[in-house]
Amino acid sequence: MTDPTVYALDEMSWVDVAAHLASDSRIIIPIGSLEQHGPHLPLGTNTLIALRIADDLSAEFRVLRAPAMSYGINYYGATRPVGRAYAGTTTLRAKTLHRAVNELLAGWELHGIQEFIVVTAHRHEPHLEALATLSTRAARVRVLSIWDVAIADLLTSQPGPLHADEAETAVMLHLYPDLVRMDRARDAAVTPAAVRRFRQGRLPPPPPDGAGVIGKPTAATAERGRQIYERILSAVRRAVFTPGEHETDTL
Repeated sequence: MTDPTVYALDEMSWVDVAAHLASDSRIIIPIGSLEQHGPHLPLGTNTLIALRIADDLSAEFRVLRAPAMSYGINYYGATRPVGRAYAGTTTLRAKTLHRAVNELLAGWELHGIQEFIVVTAHRHEPHLEALATLSTRAARVRVLSIWDVAIADLLTSQPGPLHADEAETAVMLHLYPDLVRMDRARDAAVTPAAVRRFRQGRLPPPPPDGAGVIGKPTAATAERGRQIYERILSAVRRAVFTPGEHETDTL
């Protein structure tokens, strides 16, 4: 196993999974994206962060963790001309992501899984909408968007989490320092209106030499990233184990 305390579904035999489900019928599903995060962060930043949260929850609560889904909805991916500016980026259509995850849930539900905990670190609104409308026959679905956690007081240069910014860069410095190139970090100040358009997939195409950054990554530190990550993990922990009134929950 990647870690003897993480219950990674893809690293267990079906016999072991069946035995585990007999005592705990939950599964955590980390979902990310493959998109630009500036020249200083990897394309899989969203996936890597969601996977680490899923691993920590799996280890702490002895819950199965599904393999990470590395593809999400990024309207600035390869399906639009602007995607050519960011080599390697790509996207699924909203209906494709929705259908694919629904089909996975249906298969797992037949094996007795009664609660799905979907963890995503990608804030694109079409992506979140596709996940928020997942459905099952009877199993509970919780959808946790980690950047909905209030962390503004932990940031020094911006009012909240943006994109490839102080927040994401700090968390990556804490979790995966070897994958961060701070010598390449470039700040990009934008208006709140532009941030909203970016998350909705309506921001005009950036120039071909665009860095793929919204915010101030140069302000990031590993210590700040530790504080942000611990707050997010604590909030997700409470959300997962606090009974809700609805079948689908968000932070």
